[in-house]
Amino acid sequence: MKSFAHCNAASVDNAIAIAGGSADPTCWMAGGTDLLGVLKDQLLPDYPATVINLKTIPGLDRVEEDAGGVRLGALARLSTLARHPELLQRFPALAAAAESVATPEIRNMATLGGNLCQDNRCWYYRYAHHMGGRMLCKRKGSGPCHAVRGDNRYHVVIGGKGCFAPCPSDIAVALSALDASLEIAGPGGGRTLPIHEFYTPLGHVLGPGEVLTGVRVPAPAVGSRQAFRKFTVRKPVDFAVVSVAAVVSVEGGLCRGARIVLGGVAPAPWRAEAAERAVVGQPLAADSVGQGADRVLEQARPLSMNAYKVDIARSLVREVLGSLT
Repeated sequence: MKSFAHCNAASVDNAIAIAGGSADPTCWMAGGTDLLGVLKDQLLPDYPATVINLKTIPGLDRVEEDAGGVRLGALARLSTLARHPELLQRFPALAAAAESVATPEIRNMATLGGNLCQDNRCWYYRYAHHMGGRMLCKRKGSGPCHAVRGDNRYHVVIGGKGCFAPCPSDIAVALSALDASLEIAGPGGGRTLPIHEFYTPLGHVLGPGEVLTGVRVPAPAVGSRQAFRKFTVRKPVDFAVVSVAAVVSVEGGLCRGARIVLGGVAPAPWRAEAAERAVVGQPLAADSVGQGADRVLEQARPLSMNAYKVDIARSLVREVLGSLT
């Protein structure tokens, strides 16, 4: 690993000022479970001269509940989210997504903000520099997406453009189903962004000097039901091949509302609107669940080795919706 300066931020404003006052590249450090691997393998052409530690900012790890929902500090540990009594009761899909990430050791270090902002897991993008030179691609600033003609078994089946790596965040899938919004601070002040606007095919939309500070999750509708599931090659340590989070409202025996979101299939959490339309207004029973599952990813355009993801997505949607009947 190359050497770098390390600064402990005293506040969000202080962190932004440190980043803005440096003429050389800087980067944020939260839990560090992803960043340290990126730095050790020198994956990116630009190496930070300064790493700004966010863990020293007081209060950025708080989980605060109220009648309107819950606010999650960006430094809240995944282990905290997985075990928090309020989240287990009101937002079980989010708690389940947090519990599904990696191993207990990683969940005890990894943070909410880090999980949402982590870099993609494409093996071409992640090819270590010491193994013969990093592989440049569109996401690194120049070059082709090597997965298009290479081994693309874990890449996207819909929404890819320039880069075909899927969003790796399990938390983002659950938060999208829960209609969450993100709180972002930067040199120009603060802004709030719906989570579905946070990701693009080339990564997240944080600008220079911007940092994710928190997540706001609105209270679920009274009587709503929610669940999260993911399929992995090895359990429990792997990233999702496909994941599904669903939030449905049932009244009078009929599904009155549904948000069904898939992970592992697109550059961002993918909302399965056709599947939602198939179940809304219907009894949440085997027939409607099957119709919803059949319509998942009906516009998918798989690459040469990953069409199987469509079948897994349909099976997972059927399983998730079936658990909510």
